[in-house]
Amino acid sequence: MRRPQLPHDSSAPTAAGDLPAELSGFVGREDELASLGRVMDRARLVTVVGVGGVGKTRCALKIAMRLEKRYCGHVRMVELSAVHDPELLDHTVVDALGLTDHTGRPPRTILHEHLAGHRLLLVVDGFEHLVDACADLVGELLRRHPRLRVLATGRLPLDVDGEHVFPLAPMTDEDAIRLFAERAAAVRPDFRLTEENRAAARELCRRLDGIPLALELAAGRLRVLSTEQVLQRLDDRFRLLTGSSRSALPRHQTLRTAIGWSHELCTPQQRLLWARLSVLAGQFDLEAVEYICGGTGLPGDAVLDALSGLLAQSVVVREEAAVGSRYRMLDTMREYGAEWLVATGDTDRLRRRHRDWFLGLATWCELDWFGPRQSQVAARAESELPNLRQAMEYSLEIPGEAHLAQYLAGTLWFLWVGCGRLSEGRRWLDHVLEEETPYDPSRLKALWVLGHVAVLQGDPIGASAALQECQEEADRADDATALAYAVHRLGCLALVTDDMARARELLTEALARYRELGELNSNVLMARIELAMAAGFHGDVDAAVESCEEVREICEDHGERWALSYALYVLAYAALQEGRPGRARELLRESLTIGHTFHDLLVSVLVLELLALVTAVEGDAAEAALLQGAADRIWPSVGPPLFGSAYFGHPRVRCEKLARRELGDGPYEAELRAGGALDPDAVVARVLADGADEEPQGPGRPRGPVLGPGKALGPAPFPRTGAVGPEHEP
Repeated sequence: MRRPQLPHDSSAPTAAGDLPAELSGFVGREDELASLGRVMDRARLVTVVGVGGVGKTRCALKIAMRLEKRYCGHVRMVELSAVHDPELLDHTVVDALGLTDHTGRPPRTILHEHLAGHRLLLVVDGFEHLVDACADLVGELLRRHPRLRVLATGRLPLDVDGEHVFPLAPMTDEDAIRLFAERAAAVRPDFRLTEENRAAARELCRRLDGIPLALELAAGRLRVLSTEQVLQRLDDRFRLLTGSSRSALPRHQTLRTAIGWSHELCTPQQRLLWARLSVLAGQFDLEAVEYICGGTGLPGDAVLDALSGLLAQSVVVREEAAVGSRYRMLDTMREYGAEWLVATGDTDRLRRRHRDWFLGLATWCELDWFGPRQSQVAARAESELPNLRQAMEYSLEIPGEAHLAQYLAGTLWFLWVGCGRLSEGRRWLDHVLEEETPYDPSRLKALWVLGHVAVLQGDPIGASAALQECQEEADRADDATALAYAVHRLGCLALVTDDMARARELLTEALARYRELGELNSNVLMARIELAMAAGFHGDVDAAVESCEEVREICEDHGERWALSYALYVLAYAALQEGRPGRARELLRESLTIGHTFHDLLVSVLVLELLALVTAVEGDAAEAALLQGAADRIWPSVGPPLFGSAYFGHPRVRCEKLARRELGDGPYEAELRAGGALDPDAVVARVLADGADEEPQGPGRPRGPVLGPGKALGPAPFPRTGAVGPEHEP
């Protein structure tokens, strides 16, 4: 899942190395934590304020960990350091809560819907660069949701009604010495406070005003210097930098001095890399660093050594992620490096190299999406999202380069559509297409991707406008590729709006165009699956099965999984028509596993709707109603339920009739409400649990008995031949 998780806080002793980066080296502060805990007991909004490096994030995480049991695990953290556009704030909070929504609804609407009646502690970290937008959001959420509590950290208050400001002062002398000694021992295992070095350590902590970040930077120098030498060199740096900014607060000057001192002790190549790394947002990998930051003054073969030096000094931290080892620059360090980059006059060149690297990365990801590394591509694109956003923003800032932003927004279709980010994708596509650009294949691609996203969001007007424009421009420019995709997505639009004859015509045409182009990818497979759906809805089940079995073979040959989930859904639909509910359930479970992995809510909710009918046919009307209720909870995050389509909606209608007949109206409605109360993750775990008699995962009533063959509640759900729809009720 994408949402940030708080680490488990055990009462057992834990080595510093086992703690998350934000808490490693966390010592002292017990009085402050106790006081903060008491404030949290009585205030709905608490903002921990203090200078950079004073330990705001660490204190907030520690207290949140202590409160996690009280909130039954409903504690979520929103990290804002990599978010620069205020318009992305709501999207970021939606992500932090693990919500996926395919609709065009504003993310704030999604937040209100999710938080209604829920008890939650939300930790908002590092908001100072988004203070106005964050104050507006937090204030509105607190007004409308009385069970919400917010713990925020920043360098200034939010200034929201009801806010309790908790100033976090630098560490006391004793706690500062403890922290310095602990970090020093991590650098030099033989380090001990002795009679010889204790006075120097105490003076060092006093001169650094007990700011944890400054203390850790100083401790890092003990690799090569004694405590006394560190103190002496720090004195030199103070004399050098004192008075550099008369308007700055003294503690800001102190921290800047500590960072500047650490900067001065770096080698020239390390300082150059420090400045160049400031163009990267969020996490990054070594390959990106080598391409973006290498060059004049820093040859490619010197980048790794320079990066290792910055890691040793805690200027950069290393993190393990789903895609392997990643790096992240501390925010204060990034700000300092950015100032040096501006001073060198090299900012624009580095931002351009950054943009070009992530254009190439997006291109590679799109190509690799159709292959056995599809899940790794999804994880990689998710981890690079802050940098991909930054690349689009830069392209829109530069006159004449908006087409590159359009290219990037279109190329990321697999992230928007395949990985549950339709809402953000719609925002970017609308934004980049606001720029008037001459004919370019990139604009046409952005148009058909916008049309695709709008179709899935249940916006036929927006979809039709984008796709018609794409089709007309592609005709004029003789762009056969864009034309094929526009025709395909118009066929998809016809499919979900119940114009089956038109859908079959357009999808057949699109597939012919794809063949002429030699095009084979996930989109082409989806065209075949959508054509199979249209055939199945018209009663041509054999054609639907044949097409989807061919798609299944292609997916297995190429390692494709995302399109496969939709093919499995159609095959399950056919198996149910053939009177094989057991086979249908098996196919649907496999489809749901894939869809849930990719955060694709559309295929997941379609599977739940059909699985409810399978369950009713097998004889468990109560479980069928519960699954329908679970689907009801998900649909608002996808779009109009079942697209408002009579064809897609027919399993729903049939299931309800079977379940109501068996249960009666009252019990049916009760089960529906019970399903609607279940968390979507719990529903997926319940469905995927092995064996009908296995204890279900998550909340909810145990599964009822499933009737054996020949004991279904009613006839087969669909006729073997003939169209399926309200006018063809079996």
